[in-house]
Amino acid sequence: MHLLFCWTCVLVLVLPGPCSTAPTSIPEEEVTALLTGQTQEDLKLATEYLRHYYNLKKEQPLARIKRYLPSFTSKVKDMQSFFGLNTTGSLDSETLEVMSTPRCGVSDVEDYSHNNRVNRWNKNVITYSIGRYTSDLPHSTVDSLIESALSVWSRASTLTFVRSHTQRADIMVEFATFEHGDAYPFDGSKGTLAHAFGPGEGIGGDAHFDDDETWTAGSKGFNLYLVAAHEFGHSLGLRHSQNPESLMYPTYKSSRSSHNLLSKEDIAIINSLYGPKNSQPYYYSRHGWNPLYNPWFLGSHFPLMMQNKCSADLSFDAQTNLGFQMSCFFPLFWRYLWIKHNQQYDIKEGPINNFMPKIDSKIDAAFWVPRRSTAYLIHESMYWTVKGSIVKGKPKPISNFGFPPWVQEVDAAVHIVKTGRTLFFIHDIYYSYNENRRVMDAGYPQYISDDFQGLNTTIDAAVYKDGVIYFFVGPHVYKYDYTQKQVVGTEKANTWLGC
Repeated sequence: MHLLFCWTCVLVLVLPGPCSTAPTSIPEEEVTALLTGQTQEDLKLATEYLRHYYNLKKEQPLARIKRYLPSFTSKVKDMQSFFGLNTTGSLDSETLEVMSTPRCGVSDVEDYSHNNRVNRWNKNVITYSIGRYTSDLPHSTVDSLIESALSVWSRASTLTFVRSHTQRADIMVEFATFEHGDAYPFDGSKGTLAHAFGPGEGIGGDAHFDDDETWTAGSKGFNLYLVAAHEFGHSLGLRHSQNPESLMYPTYKSSRSSHNLLSKEDIAIINSLYGPKNSQPYYYSRHGWNPLYNPWFLGSHFPLMMQNKCSADLSFDAQTNLGFQMSCFFPLFWRYLWIKHNQQYDIKEGPINNFMPKIDSKIDAAFWVPRRSTAYLIHESMYWTVKGSIVKGKPKPISNFGFPPWVQEVDAAVHIVKTGRTLFFIHDIYYSYNENRRVMDAGYPQYISDDFQGLNTTIDAAVYKDGVIYFFVGPHVYKYDYTQKQVVGTEKANTWLGC
């Protein structure tokens, strides 16, 4: 059984004292003679790194040190080649910098498999379960981040993930410290972050996270969503990639965007294992082409895409009013919008910055506060204030609403005129914001499924009208009677554009 790749920090270990008989250290005079210019610390770091990730064998007795050096140099070249460095075989500053970078903890050169079987599940519906939690985040937040990390892969393939509350799920998620029963003990803070196992019976597919680390949903500490998405790639059968843009690249990148985590390579590999998504791709390149779209050009630079508003698969990422007579619709994945006059049939459409030049990003959530005649457009951790179609000032952080630091994005938002509250939906939880006092209500977040009967999924967009909240989920819209507290009907999202 091979341990899956996991994020680790490489530690520089203290060399044994003069009374030690440990055979794994090279005396300083030998180092000076054989690797001119390298310190003992650099050599120790490189030796541990190459042994861990590139199959460097245990050091030979001192009498055979000259035989050992060519093997050491060869492994340095292997590592340099993997990371696209100059293959000098020497421990230059660039090589040592990569060796010191937090990264996945299993070999870059061994074949990846579980019990020597094909690296895939023989089914497309995968169950998962969460056992022990971390104390760094609320349980509901961990649940949401794990679900989101799995959805990175389901959006790109035919896979479906179903949560189980048993100990027999395909992927068992656990937070643990040191020895935790799988022969791969964790090493405390700032060492190995997590590991996982390839598809298979028993421990196959399981993902473990070191609870001595600081887990967050933001850029501080270690982002659970990013680490989990990487580990679940291994749980599904993917190996490490040499492409720095790939989610499966060995090193941890806290600056990676939370949207479109997968590279084209990642998508191609997951599709080769489980088949491509039949309806809607994971994301669309600005230069790409999809049958749902027709190309048109803005100037002579690059093609944009005009989305078919009557497509059966049409879904919205945000919807809001812009004034009392106009509605604005933002599609999933695109820096695009439709503007519909509520009393007319004509619809204007195009890139967002055609209408709002200050905004050059997709919109994740939006809401309208009538008494202020103001719309708020949210993208990741920032929001714009819009009156009419005029963007007022610079974007501001969503932390202004009173979110805790781990909240870095919002799935949907809606203002309830009757109560003066704005509801923010994030994965499977939601917050209630008092627009009069401009503070978050106490006792939140709450589970969406607890307070909105019949809604057990992530919300893409929401809008309030005449006592009904319209929840947009993929191509469907759920009509939720806010007084009766129940879903009273469904319709297709494209009907909102007159289709």
